[in-house]
Amino acid sequence: MSVRRRGGVVLALLACIAFAHFCVRIVPGDGPEPSAKRVGGTLVIPVEDVPPAALTDTFTQARDSGARPHDAIDIMAPRGSAVIAATDGRIEKLFWSDAGGRTLYLRSPDRRTLYYYAHLDGYAPGVREGLAVRRGERIARVGSSGNADPAGPHLHFAVHAIAPGEPWHGGRPVNPYPLLTGSR
Repeated sequence: MSVRRRGGVVLALLACIAFAHFCVRIVPGDGPEPSAKRVGGTLVIPVEDVPPAALTDTFTQARDSGARPHDAIDIMAPRGSAVIAATDGRIEKLFWSDAGGRTLYLRSPDRRTLYYYAHLDGYAPGVREGLAVRRGERIARVGSSGNADPAGPHLHFAVHAIAPGEPWHGGRPVNPYPLLTGSR
C-alpha cells in the first residue's frame, strides 16, 4: 500500500473515531434515558432535564378562586420538552378534557397508584392505552392544552392512591413534590 493511500485510510479511520466519540450516544435498549436518574425522591422528575431545584410545591395552592386545592404540581418547561414516565407502569388512559387538555394516566404495576400528566402538547410515538412503560421512558411532550395559559407551557403532574379495582379517574390525591425531591 502506498504512503499516500495509507494516509487516506488513517485519516478516514480518525474521522470515524471522532464521529463516534462526539456524535453517537449509546443507550441500553432496556434501560431509561440517562437524564431519568433518580435525584432524591422515589420518582424521577417527569420532565427531562428539569432539576429538583426548579420544582415548586403547588399541591395545596387554591384553584378556581379558592374553590378547590390544586392537588398536583406544575412543572414549568419549554413547549415540546420530553415528558417521561416517573416510574414503571402501564398507560391506563389517554384522554381529552376541557380543563386538562391532552392527558395521560399511568398506573403502577401493583395497580395502587395512578400518575396523571396533563396539558400535554402530544404523545410520544407508539404511546397507546395498555402500553407498559419503564421509568424514564419518553411518553409525551410538554404543552399548554386545556385551560393552561399558552404563554406558560408546563406539565400538570398529580399522584393518586387508588384501589386496584378503582377506575382511572378515582383515588385520593398524594402530594408529588416530596416523591420527586425527597423532601418532607
